[in-house]
Amino acid sequence: MIYNEFNMNAIKWKCKSFAELNTQQLFDLIKLRIDIFIVEQTCAYPELDEKDHDKNTLHLMGFDEDKLICCARLLAPGTRYSDTSIGRFAVAKSYRQQGIGSALMNQCLEQISNAWPEHSIRISAQQYLNTFYSSFGFKQISDMYLEDGIPHIQMLKNTPHNHNAKRKQ
Repeated sequence: MIYNEFNMNAIKWKCKSFAELNTQQLFDLIKLRIDIFIVEQTCAYPELDEKDHDKNTLHLMGFDEDKLICCARLLAPGTRYSDTSIGRFAVAKSYRQQGIGSALMNQCLEQISNAWPEHSIRISAQQYLNTFYSSFGFKQISDMYLEDGIPHIQMLKNTPHNHNAKRKQ
């Protein structure tokens, strides 16, 4: 079902560690990610990895009532990069083009600011989403490379605390 005017205030946000996820949330999270990253993008790769259950990883989920409509995986500094990272960023197909990706990114930035305020955020972004991520202050820092057969670029966002600290040095 596609909504013409989805009420962003209706999204219920939950941010949990792997250990805090109940079985239904875990199932919904895995299903959404597989539906998008494996089936829709026709990309065979190990969708679940050790980073999912790392004790410092956070799983951000957005729900429309009880239906998971978007998610992202927030990685602590040192898990993938020396910076924090956002990955497995996904919006259910029937909820796209309604601003939910922007709402999800704002929630990601808020959660990272609370959990790891002094660290920059580095992402491996699909190249076609450069403009989207740039609108949130991310800057491209690499040439295009293939990740699982899909063109990607690395992008970096300095946090206000991190940016000011670097400027003073």
